[in-house]
Amino acid sequence: MTTNEELYERGLRVIPGGVNSPVRAFRSVGGTPYFVARAAGAHVWDVEGTRFVDYVQSYGASILGHADPVVVAAVQDAATRGTTYGAPTEGEVRLAEEICARVPGIEQVRLTSSGTEAAMSAIRLARGATGRDRIVKFVGNYHGHSDALLAAAGSGVAEGVLGTDASPDSAGVTAGAVADTVVLPHNVVPTLDDRVAVVCVEPVAANMGLVPPAEGFLAALRAECDRVGALLLFDEVITGFRLGVGGATGWSGVTPDVWCFGKVIGGGLPVGAFGGSAEVMAHLAPLGPVYQAGTLSGNPLATAAGLAVLSQLDDDAYGRLEVSARALAAGLRMAFDEAGVPVVVPRVGPLVGLFFGAEAPVDFDTARASVALGRYPAFFHGMLARGIAMAPGPYEVMFPSLAHSDDDLRRTVEAAHEVAHELAAAGT
Repeated sequence: MTTNEELYERGLRVIPGGVNSPVRAFRSVGGTPYFVARAAGAHVWDVEGTRFVDYVQSYGASILGHADPVVVAAVQDAATRGTTYGAPTEGEVRLAEEICARVPGIEQVRLTSSGTEAAMSAIRLARGATGRDRIVKFVGNYHGHSDALLAAAGSGVAEGVLGTDASPDSAGVTAGAVADTVVLPHNVVPTLDDRVAVVCVEPVAANMGLVPPAEGFLAALRAECDRVGALLLFDEVITGFRLGVGGATGWSGVTPDVWCFGKVIGGGLPVGAFGGSAEVMAHLAPLGPVYQAGTLSGNPLATAAGLAVLSQLDDDAYGRLEVSARALAAGLRMAFDEAGVPVVVPRVGPLVGLFFGAEAPVDFDTARASVALGRYPAFFHGMLARGIAMAPGPYEVMFPSLAHSDDDLRRTVEAAHEVAHELAAAGT
């Protein structure tokens, strides 16, 4: 039998760090990654045959659960007709129509192959549409790994002003690439000026744990962008079609100018999209001067999977997701409360987070303070040893799917009770 350790050692020889995305590595928690052999519904099995209740769910892509029969059938049917053509298809038109029909304010979308590509293209579009250069983003919000968005906060953050450039947040990103990027504190409304092309925000921050927007934050961003003629961009790669039929726009009542999507709209296949009004999208080639292209954009397998997923996501489905998330959050709180270990378990719709400490984080600094307590690795490994798979990083959220049963939730809460008492006994 092949073991996780053997595969990891082989991977280390031919893949940097042994994984193809750093979030899959166990650097934050220690140990050897488990290698998934197969998945079904709420569960994954590693190559050693161990079954886990999975709350990673491909970081939110598998909202129906793994290997959903309707999605699998749609992909199998599409594959019999070819996997890529380099030509338009009916499927991409239908998926675009479905997205536009669900989200208030979107009139047109352009499909891409990833969320990173969608965000990168949306930024270029915003700059082209406004004729301006500056990007404003918030500390702890993640918009993919394009150079201009891999920026760390500069010295202007303390004042919340636009006068200081950001600094590169990765080796290989030049100072010039982020010279027009401004990084400011999350949940604080900045004062903009007429140099700003676009303000990028995760409407519900889900890449620094789960941090809901402060009351009025999104509406105030909308008003401030309107005041100076900047565009507002909602990065909904995580929240899109997870919070509800209309995503964060339907949930918050705030309509941005540009949206980015990914994950759910591909049914587990590589996909992304960005959209907006017909007026804004008209700046894209071939209609306008903003160039964007992709050989695999609108891939027929991805569009088939995405349509199969969206066909099953109605108000009833979102209601069931929220019931599961509410039960999971309440059970985790009770488990830690009974053990006397202070935690905060935020929930926004079907998204669930977990922070160690007594105070709910409101921005990246307070989220980082929770992580600095150092309790997540023991929690992660304690849950994993009991057959519950969380993300191997303390800044991720939990994604209960439509496939998670009451029994799965019960097993998860029981495991959390045991782990919480272990943490209490160890004094960690």
